[in-house]
Amino acid sequence: MMPLILAATGFTPLVILLISVAFIIAAIVALRLHAFFALIFAAIVVGILNSLLTPGGPTLVQSVDAVMAELGTATGKLAFTIAIASVIGAALMESGAAEKIVRRFIAVLGESRAPLALMACSFVLGIPVFFDTIFFLLVPLARSLALRTGRDFTLYLLAICVGGVVTHATVPPTPGPLAVAELLKIDIGASILFGLAVGILPALAGLAFAGWCNRRNPFPVSASLPPGTVIPPEVPESALPGFFASIAPVVLPLILIGISSVAAGMPGKLSPDLAGALAFIGNKNTALFLGALIAVGVFIRQKRIGWRDAGPVIGPPLETAGTIILITAAGGAFGAMIKLAGVGESVRSLTTDFAVNPVLLAWLLACVLRIAQGSTTVAMITAASIMFSLAGPTGFSVNSLYIFAACGYGGLSISWMNDSGFWIFSRMSGMSEGQTLRTWTPAIAVVALTGLALLLLLSAFFPQLGR
Repeated sequence: MMPLILAATGFTPLVILLISVAFIIAAIVALRLHAFFALIFAAIVVGILNSLLTPGGPTLVQSVDAVMAELGTATGKLAFTIAIASVIGAALMESGAAEKIVRRFIAVLGESRAPLALMACSFVLGIPVFFDTIFFLLVPLARSLALRTGRDFTLYLLAICVGGVVTHATVPPTPGPLAVAELLKIDIGASILFGLAVGILPALAGLAFAGWCNRRNPFPVSASLPPGTVIPPEVPESALPGFFASIAPVVLPLILIGISSVAAGMPGKLSPDLAGALAFIGNKNTALFLGALIAVGVFIRQKRIGWRDAGPVIGPPLETAGTIILITAAGGAFGAMIKLAGVGESVRSLTTDFAVNPVLLAWLLACVLRIAQGSTTVAMITAASIMFSLAGPTGFSVNSLYIFAACGYGGLSISWMNDSGFWIFSRMSGMSEGQTLRTWTPAIAVVALTGLALLLLLSAFFPQLGR
């Protein structure tokens, strides 16, 4: 009787959406289920509900098979990209290339502008390297700077955070933004360029807040060190690779992908051979593979080993990447099942009645999910899955890039005790939970709100970005 009542009201897809989102939150928060299982089970729940509540819909077996097929499709699109980006990040860390980038930034900007240098470094390194790894790398440097100057430890810590979280949430090939770009059918080059462009102002706003927070909540660097701690000596400059070799694995793929994206927007203006060559070298998989070759080559040269001995640096990041691949692919399967269930039409008609701005809606969806279950990546992917189902035949009323970035900034929003980043910041800095709530949490919120304000402003004046 209940399926017939729901079908008659026309709200069946909306009910399916609400149940599936509630399931994800309950599975992660209450049952402590791994994000992969939470998302893949949610996709199966959507398929089962679609079978039971939709007259003439797919059978239960067809629904489960559809989830697995979509999981395989999403894995095929994302797996290599995420895996190779993880290898780049690990090689940068192990070879000393990441430290070289940081030192050069500080040398160029000067120690008086160390907060800006730390923010810029984390912004750049956050593209191929996971945020927690960046934080582990840069905290000792922040501590060293604070010990030399005797002040500004809070500022240095927050400068690292506000730069890294921006690219973590808005610039592929970081897994979250990569999955969102794939879900929304956005060109990878365009998403990289747009994410970088709209990330500068939020990062600077976060840095400005960090300065204010540092004055209001000074935290002595001595409090972050256990009694008797001996700080190891710095690695000598001669033991680090050159700057251009260090930064090439990050910058070269971005340049190649960007050139290919621009060339793709110039049909008929390039010869077929040149257009084909640019499309090949600018393909995200090809470009990142070249970056990985350079990164591993730098590692091999620094360690004075052979290519056959590079396995120890390549293996562990692939193990980490495997988990991320499963989560992002499960999110893709969930999005596809939401679309298949016809959720888009129901929610689209509801939002049309209330004239909801799609950029604001994407940010709010990701924000609610972030607060509820803690993970930025899960919040972004789930919000993008819902937004993907809302796109009509002609897409959104604004360019999909705005939706892409809004999911990222909404996924940052409010970080509290259910977020692993909260605890990483607290434990690595030595701050208590209360101090972390007064520093880390509002700093990330400033970045998220500035990003939203920027996107709303740009989408109001340039809704289609010249498309």
